[in-house]
Amino acid sequence: MAGKGRNILVIKHGALGDVILAEGPFQAIRAHHHDARIVLLTTKPFAAFLEKSGLFDEIWVDERPRLWQLSKILPLVRKLRRGNFARVYDLQTSTRSTSYYRLFPHRRKPEWCGIVKGATHQHKSPLRTKIHTIERHIDQLGVAGITNIPAPDFSWAMTDISKYALPARYALLVPGGSAHRPEKRWPAIRFAELAEYLTAQGITPVLIGGKAEADAIETIREACPEAIDLSARTELGDLASLGAGAELAVGNDTGPLHLIAAVGCKTVVLFSRASDPEMSRPRGRDVRVLREAFLADLPLTRVIGELDLAS
Repeated sequence: MAGKGRNILVIKHGALGDVILAEGPFQAIRAHHHDARIVLLTTKPFAAFLEKSGLFDEIWVDERPRLWQLSKILPLVRKLRRGNFARVYDLQTSTRSTSYYRLFPHRRKPEWCGIVKGATHQHKSPLRTKIHTIERHIDQLGVAGITNIPAPDFSWAMTDISKYALPARYALLVPGGSAHRPEKRWPAIRFAELAEYLTAQGITPVLIGGKAEADAIETIREACPEAIDLSARTELGDLASLGAGAELAVGNDTGPLHLIAAVGCKTVVLFSRASDPEMSRPRGRDVRVLREAFLADLPLTRVIGELDLAS
């Protein structure tokens, strides 16, 4: 069903890491439906970024209203129904996105690629909750006849980072993570020690994060004044360009590291027992995973051992 003039809906809300991992599937859907009008339903943080990809004819922002917020639910229902979609690819497969299947009239339901009961292309694999997100997408799209999932291409995302005046040799340190999941963070003092080590090797640490990482970044900067603080200054496109130019990156299991790894940067990602790298690790040309049940127990020497600075 790749016919000309068809309207296709793709659903992917987030979070950032999941959106980055969906880039290859996005490209595959566009290639399969090259003449179709493709609409992406996503959330506000990713709309402007994904618009630059050129893979979608329109991007709709889903405010994810509560069921009782009729003033927001009803416009969404009307918009979906008026979209005249021939097929929907639900790459989110959440309770919310699955529920949208029921918003279409019974006699006018589009073909649906997802997990909802009644879908024309239902992904029923018992392994879907046991495999990495990328493999899950590949398996799901295969049910709908899309079998060629390319490596993600983020060349469209690159921005001019000359404004940061970075040295020739720099490494990205990403000490952040979910604010409500402190157990997913390597202690800031360990990142500080790593920054000092990199500086001694002639590599300038560049610190990436947001306001939630202010304390961690202050700790690093106090120990290593040579580190460059780009926290709260970078856009997603900047992260892509920074990753493409960096010698390496080290960080916690967090969204920005997915984009940095995806553009080919040598990446060391740190996992605790709070999440499973087999299900959600960043993917890229050279991604190494270190896992310790409690990240406070992960020694600096193990991280340094993965850097291969002499190679």
